[in-house]
Amino acid sequence: VIIVDNDSNYDVESEILAFADSKITVLKQKENSGSAMGYKTGLSYAHTQTSADFVLLLDDDNVLDKNAMNTLLASWDNIEGTNAAKALFCLRTDRKQHIKIAKGENPNRYYLIPNNFMGFHLLRIFKNQYNKLLDKFESQGTFENAVKMPYVPYGGLFMHQDMIQKIGYPDEQFFLYVDDSEYTYRVTSTGGTIWLIPEAKINDVDKSQGIAYKKKMFRSQLLDLWNFRTYYHVRNRMYFYSKHTINNKFIFKLNKALFLLNLRIISKLSDKKTAYQKLRQAVDDSQTEPALLINADQFQPTKQTPSIANH
Repeated sequence: VIIVDNDSNYDVESEILAFADSKITVLKQKENSGSAMGYKTGLSYAHTQTSADFVLLLDDDNVLDKNAMNTLLASWDNIEGTNAAKALFCLRTDRKQHIKIAKGENPNRYYLIPNNFMGFHLLRIFKNQYNKLLDKFESQGTFENAVKMPYVPYGGLFMHQDMIQKIGYPDEQFFLYVDDSEYTYRVTSTGGTIWLIPEAKINDVDKSQGIAYKKKMFRSQLLDLWNFRTYYHVRNRMYFYSKHTINNKFIFKLNKALFLLNLRIISKLSDKKTAYQKLRQAVDDSQTEPALLINADQFQPTKQTPSIANH
């Protein structure tokens, strides 16, 4: 077990020492380097300093179902593909989109929608409303054994050391948010497959930021809850989507203009002009930041031959 202490505000190492277990390693960061660098640090250690076959990534608030590991290992053997051509992902039970996909919903309804801007697409408004209406009448349904995903969060990702050798490590320049999307998209964009395994479940102790936000007329969650996290979410999301989803620049620019116009009006009505200006800066930074280069070749680990010994 490798724990990355990303400059936590309590003594993680003392808590771990109480277990008196040499199989637990704590990697202490001098400062909070964000999720991207935190996972890069842990993955690098796992890849270069251990002889494990597989790596399972978990966030600090993930609680793994007691049968999840056995399910993942059994599924690995049953799913075709080489160690460097597949990865598995646990079902996050609080993520409605993952639940729907696990029951057969097309992932393209939620992921990599062409020419959208922050989830908004003028030509999909009626389709989205129709889908939401259908959702209210959907049956319980049953989970598939395994379904394909284009990319996934860190928490619940299960992969072989050969995959790390292939796609490298997360890009720390994302710092926070969407770094997991960019990293795991390297699996599928290089010809591999990520399989969601619904029987392997994870429960989240903490809820994501804004999950309890209640929508109001002439208000926006992006503006009302603006903070440094929102900046990285907007900047990184738009950078990632701009690289992978735009196939019609006119439609994209139209969606962008309408979305920002709506937010500008809301910012004036809700007295959130400062938050709106910061959001515009995040959008601008997503287009001009030269340091963010999505190229898996740049993040290749130095270890050439993974040591294969045991789980």
